[in-house]
Amino acid sequence: MLRIVNGRVYDPANNVDGEVRDICIQDGKIVESVPPDAKRIDAQGMVVMPGGVDIHCHIAGPKVNLARKLQPEDHRHDVHPGTPFTRSGTGGVVPSTFTTGYRYTALGYTTAMEAAVPPIGARHALEELHDTPVIDKGFYVLLGNNVFLYQLLKEGRMDQFRQAVAWWLNVTKAYAAKLVNPGGDELWKGRRNANITRLDEKIDHFDITPRQVIKAFIEVVSEIGLPHPPHIHCNNLGQSGNYKTTLETMRTAGDKRAHIAHIQFHSYGGEPGKNPTSKAPEIAEYINAHPNISADVGQVMFGKATIMTGDAPMAWLLRQITGNKWVNADTEHESGCGIIPFAYQEHIYTHALQWAIGLELFLLSQDPWRLVLSTDHPNGGSFMNYPRLIRLLMDRTFRNEQIGLVNQKAIRKTVLLDDLDREYSLQEIAIVTRAGPAKLLGLRNKGQLGVAADADVTIYEEHDDKEQMFSAPRYVIKDGQLIIEDHEFRSDHEGRLLHVAPEYDPEIEQAIRPFFEDYYTIEFNNYAVNDSYLHRHETISTTT
Repeated sequence: MLRIVNGRVYDPANNVDGEVRDICIQDGKIVESVPPDAKRIDAQGMVVMPGGVDIHCHIAGPKVNLARKLQPEDHRHDVHPGTPFTRSGTGGVVPSTFTTGYRYTALGYTTAMEAAVPPIGARHALEELHDTPVIDKGFYVLLGNNVFLYQLLKEGRMDQFRQAVAWWLNVTKAYAAKLVNPGGDELWKGRRNANITRLDEKIDHFDITPRQVIKAFIEVVSEIGLPHPPHIHCNNLGQSGNYKTTLETMRTAGDKRAHIAHIQFHSYGGEPGKNPTSKAPEIAEYINAHPNISADVGQVMFGKATIMTGDAPMAWLLRQITGNKWVNADTEHESGCGIIPFAYQEHIYTHALQWAIGLELFLLSQDPWRLVLSTDHPNGGSFMNYPRLIRLLMDRTFRNEQIGLVNQKAIRKTVLLDDLDREYSLQEIAIVTRAGPAKLLGLRNKGQLGVAADADVTIYEEHDDKEQMFSAPRYVIKDGQLIIEDHEFRSDHEGRLLHVAPEYDPEIEQAIRPFFEDYYTIEFNNYAVNDSYLHRHETISTTT
């Protein structure tokens, strides 16, 4: 049992905005009260928030492990030593599993969602997530370029499509359905360096379009009742002029929910092959006016990054630009992935514009509950940049100083010089880093400090320098257990795997099995992930 007293509490989900009040914890949950002799933390002069929730990052699975292997030099210079309570590991832009869990915790984050795993890589992802300590976690399964699902759509077998989507989510122990560059894999595999560029372009061999794929997933995920809508990486990522595709993708949702991933990378004007311009105001205007649409920003931060994407054509394009070492691989009939070490530099026009577009989106957002914080770790930069990003949002003077240091030709293409004097409040930061992501994920017990919520709590010492404040919380409590005290780890913890288990008609297996026997390298009977891979877990309910 624990009572936190005298702290200023920011709990937007319960309309608590900086009030001094007690937070009581018992058996891993927030409770109304605890006995007077319960252990106490005096949080006077401190800020109390729910644990952070990262809605979009890449921290586990085959592609992440490949990115680690590709950059041994990154780990050699960033050893994460063990302590009497925690295990050792290596850091860098793509840290080892143990280091990932501890470094998220050291920032005050207690939940993170891996955003792209091919179904056949589910076992690998689950084992790595099990090795990621302290935080709760889950993953989104890549279904947007699945050959068998495309066959069902081509033949108009929509009921079987619905059953098959539910089956794949169930047998992989995933949390949500992820679409990456829908239709792009077929052209990439079938024609030299080709890619889908329009939502109504036919996908080779299937006589369907990306728009039909996106619409089908949005409708089926809604029917299944998943807690999170389709998590969509739009077509034409990183291409000049791609904002038109992004707007069309959002319009395709109609009035149903859709989440657009790392939308900064999809907010570019200009003509293909030429320098991009900013279309952040147009994207922000659309999101502001459509409450069914949500997004995470995918903010670019200057310094080292690692591009890892299921968008194989984009990986090839970046390889041509950088000349860096890279890996690009296709995974059975399910998806592909490209990995390239990368670095964003202030003086380069495109990098500075990407950085500025992310800030524009944040500053033009009228609803922080639906436009939430991410760097698309490690694509836009490491999650370790979150404190600096928070300072950019909260401190206008600091932001303007930084704007003055980057490529000014790029800045003049944005509205950042148009007297955008907004400064995020602590309550708004609590929304974009905690309450908002939890709500978008349908995690009712996270991102809030109401009675019966998970006792995931972070306590920061107040400081004028918000980067310093959010870099090192004084206390972190996970499931009611004191993990960090006085900035030091005091214990270790096994977080939970968060997953869904939607119902499906077992007859769908009779349709899927022959496809496996004809085309897969794995036997159908060996494909479904056994429950033993779940370890400590929580099944999040669907609405059906």
